[in-house]
Amino acid sequence: MLGRREFVGCIAGAVLLDTSPANAQSSTKIPRIGVLYTGTLATAGLVSEAFDQGLREQGYVEGQNIFVERRFGDAKPERLSELAVDLVRLKVDLIVTSVDEATAAVRQQTRTIPIVMTASVDPVARGFVASLARPGGNVTGLAGFSSELAGKRLELLREIVPRLSRVAIMWDPGVRASLLEYDATEEAARSLHLRLQSVKVNLAGDIDGAFSAFVTDRAQALVVVSSTLTLDKRGTIATLALKNRLPSITSPRAFPEAGGLMAYGASLAGLWRHSAAFVDKILKGVKPGELPVERPTKFELVINTNTAKALGLTMPRSLLLMADEVIQ
Repeated sequence: MLGRREFVGCIAGAVLLDTSPANAQSSTKIPRIGVLYTGTLATAGLVSEAFDQGLREQGYVEGQNIFVERRFGDAKPERLSELAVDLVRLKVDLIVTSVDEATAAVRQQTRTIPIVMTASVDPVARGFVASLARPGGNVTGLAGFSSELAGKRLELLREIVPRLSRVAIMWDPGVRASLLEYDATEEAARSLHLRLQSVKVNLAGDIDGAFSAFVTDRAQALVVVSSTLTLDKRGTIATLALKNRLPSITSPRAFPEAGGLMAYGASLAGLWRHSAAFVDKILKGVKPGELPVERPTKFELVINTNTAKALGLTMPRSLLLMADEVIQ
């Protein structure tokens, strides 16, 4: 039998000699990051999967060498502040944000925890970064807005709607991104000699009334400006657009997937997937202020031909060939 001193000595020796990978991993701090979505779990599903894929491509497996704390605003902007407080309280190593409202909420709580934006509209104007090339501070990531896309969406509608002259636009005045896109669409409509009928929606209950206004004004097509509200209610909007015989277009592909006609814009899934590269660099020691903010270089066109048929539209072959995806 071993005496107390000999027993303690054996245990200490065993600990010193144990160099197994499992033991080495346990001594390494596993990073914990936060992710703040403005929408619901259901609306965030596609981009969440894309982000997870991006993490895997960077060598991260959730639960093994990274922990992810996810929070959902449930399309209620007033919740973002409390969710940001929660993530900061957890002392996460980094926070990924979905849109400017989420970034602003987190930035109000911390100027030290790195923040990675996935789809900022105008990070310089919002004061998140000093410049795109040299952000400074604790924020970097991706800026997804391009005013040129507003004109392209109107041109796409003109290709499929004969003698198009009146276009309705549904947008949320409480969201800065919506305001910028509305301004860009208004300017493009003037240059294309199109009459733009503006209807503001900031509550789900406003949507039915918006379509009543479109019908009264004899709108021939509809532009849906993407926001947390319109994305969350995309199925309702797509159904009402079809019921009222309005060819519709927006930016996220989730809209034609829900029965809308077309979408043209930067791939949200692509932006989220690429944001994982920013996460990796920051976790490896690069300061966020030293990582330039990037803009998307690829835009996708998605067309739902079932909806086109239901609307009695013949989609030009050239447009179908140009599409990144045709939903049949």
